[in-house]
Amino acid sequence: MVFERDELSLTDAEFRMFRDFFRSYCGLHFGEDSRFLLEKRLARRVRELDLGSFSAYHYLLRKPGQGDQELGHAIDALTTNETYFFRERSQLQSLVEEIIPDSLERRRKLGGRALSIWSAGCSSGEEPYSIVMMAKEAGLEPGKDFRVYASDISGAVLRKARHGLYRPASFRESPDHLQKKYFEEHEGLWRISDEIKRHVVFTRVNLLDRSRADLLGSMDVVLCRNVIIYFDLETKRDVVGRFHDKLQPGGYLLLGHAESLINVSSAFTLTHLKRDMVYRRPLPGEELLDPWHAAARAAISPFEREEA
Repeated sequence: MVFERDELSLTDAEFRMFRDFFRSYCGLHFGEDSRFLLEKRLARRVRELDLGSFSAYHYLLRKPGQGDQELGHAIDALTTNETYFFRERSQLQSLVEEIIPDSLERRRKLGGRALSIWSAGCSSGEEPYSIVMMAKEAGLEPGKDFRVYASDISGAVLRKARHGLYRPASFRESPDHLQKKYFEEHEGLWRISDEIKRHVVFTRVNLLDRSRADLLGSMDVVLCRNVIIYFDLETKRDVVGRFHDKLQPGGYLLLGHAESLINVSSAFTLTHLKRDMVYRRPLPGEELLDPWHAAARAAISPFEREEA
């Protein structure tokens, strides 16, 4: 059956129904300005499943069993997974040149174990693989010095990440020598080496699902870059609070360059590094900034260069 586009237009009631459903399920926020995107992408699934209406599709999503499986397809259709290797490179350099070595030194004084790094919202794997490559280049030893866990809500991008096969667009910011060193060309695509792949553990996690996130255990570093920008304020506070709870005291939270904790949280302090500024959970005994000063510090993007 073929539908014309106007046969699949969202009514106001249907838009609110889907908007509230996806917000409660995974935090995705759709305002009026993104209504057409929601309609267009869901209409594709309605046609593919020959359901005939958005209401029928909403009923399917809420149906036990079958709905759980379809939710994965819906999220894949609604999320944009634009990424590439070594994105926001200066921050990754701060991670491997300062954060990991300093954290390791503190950890070893307490008996020592490998650091745990979580790439939350890893998309198709470019970020966690970049961390391992850059760390190796800096003389760090994955598995011994650190472990990388990577998660996303999209099953499709996680399958791509585990496969480790990438198109040329993923290398727009990649140094040629690293691409040749850690990848092998295969019929116009590039396959990442097992030497890197084996050091990243991928798992599907909905950041709003506390029980699922808790399976990862405590972390020393959390990277959640270019993810919370798509959440509303309440969801941002919930997710950032969860990161705070999962981070070891002294642990770091790295956000994207366009993101900050303005009006979101004052539980983190800003740490000035050589290349960037990042958020950090204070150590026990460290004096927290007073609430007014903390709020002012949190309101500044960690990548603005002004003095806090």
